[in-house]
Amino acid sequence: MYTTLHDAVATSAMDAESLRSAGHDLIDRMADYLAGIESRPVSTPLSPAALQARFDQPLPREGRPAEQVWDDVWRDVVGDAIHVNHPMYMGHQVAPPLPHAILADTLVSMLNQSLAVWEMSPTGTMVEARVVRWLADAIGFPESADGTLVSGGSVANLTGLLAAREARFPGCWRDGVARTAEAERACLLVSEHSHYSVERTAGLMGIGSDAVIGVGEREGKMCPDALAEAIGRVRAEGRIPFAVCATAGATAMGLFDPLDRIADVCQAAGVWLHVDGAHGASYALSESMHGLVHGIGRADSVAWDPHKMLWMPMSTGAVLVRDRRHLDAAFQQKAPYLFHARPGEDRCRDAGRMTLQCSRRFDALKLWVCLQHYGANHFAALLERTADTTRSLHDKLADADDFAPSHAPESNILCFRHLPAALDGRTDGEVDAFQSELRSRYNTSGTGWITLTVLHGRRTLRVTLMNPRTADEHLDRMLDSLRSIGREILG
Repeated sequence: MYTTLHDAVATSAMDAESLRSAGHDLIDRMADYLAGIESRPVSTPLSPAALQARFDQPLPREGRPAEQVWDDVWRDVVGDAIHVNHPMYMGHQVAPPLPHAILADTLVSMLNQSLAVWEMSPTGTMVEARVVRWLADAIGFPESADGTLVSGGSVANLTGLLAAREARFPGCWRDGVARTAEAERACLLVSEHSHYSVERTAGLMGIGSDAVIGVGEREGKMCPDALAEAIGRVRAEGRIPFAVCATAGATAMGLFDPLDRIADVCQAAGVWLHVDGAHGASYALSESMHGLVHGIGRADSVAWDPHKMLWMPMSTGAVLVRDRRHLDAAFQQKAPYLFHARPGEDRCRDAGRMTLQCSRRFDALKLWVCLQHYGANHFAALLERTADTTRSLHDKLADADDFAPSHAPESNILCFRHLPAALDGRTDGEVDAFQSELRSRYNTSGTGWITLTVLHGRRTLRVTLMNPRTADEHLDRMLDSLRSIGREILG
């Protein structure tokens, strides 16, 4: 479309009007998309190969009119996306973003602040600091706490556990595990249902995935007595438990470890407590559900994903550390071309010192805008609404002859199995294969979208009710559709 450098550069004078015109059109299309979301299939029936063929084209050397490109986007990209805004989407822990979070995300892209250093984001750095303080206050952390926004729970877990490693083995960042006294004996005690990123963190830190030791559980939750026994056992073996990683809102069933009792064990043993609250830390905002995270304020570090249960667009994660000195020590690097305290400051404000990421978006703006506009009580209401809907689904499953809930829900995640009478007498393998095929056909149908997991060695259907607009009518539609597809499978 642009044939000369002069043509390309000359258009910069028209950037504002181009943005205004195309922006209005895009916002109108986005609004229409949300208004008509229930008329769309939730997912695509197309295979990865079919979708790959659609986009198999050479690098464009010449441009095209923006209108044509955006038409292609809506037809080829949006048309076959997974529509997480649909109330029949009940799949992974991906939120339908709040409207003002979507708008703030757009402004973030336009401002394009680099939040690694204060001088490249003078207001952004302060907004993020205030958001971090709000989150720290919400979970009951003291004034000594600090934190930073990150891409998500995986980096938050890594950051919190790096802080734990340096606290227990000073100098390990500089010298490495092999040359740091006792560090080769480090081990990490975790919930048996912990997120895979915790094991990955152990590998990245150099202690090895074999150093990750599962703690016995009771009813799907870490057992404090088993934790105390595990700490004593590994110490008797000559190993050093440098941290315990508990979970608030486990991915599989959404259950919460008893954090306060776990904190008692860690405090008595002198072991760092990290809480993976990527999913569940948000419940600290709800007065009626705060009990799920009772004791989280006693942790040494917490991972929290506002892009889950605070309905932010990805990516908006956070890590909080009770004592900022440990966060400062988690990453130690010399970069005088970036990081430096200004005159009169006792601590550098450059947030890039505290995280793996140097290229850091101004993601805090999304949460700052939404907390200012909606208020924390609004988020509490959304949390309670999705939990209430999940309990309603549990009741429907328990009352049905052909469904069986796998557990009582504590939050908005529930596992269950479809067990029609035609499965009577079938082997475990056949019943498991039925659950897998049922989920596959249901998702391909476009009626809805759910996930699958394994509990106690058996395949199980799983839903996460992320959309506050999901209601009883949508639950009934899902169950009726699963029944219909189940009959097709069983003939």
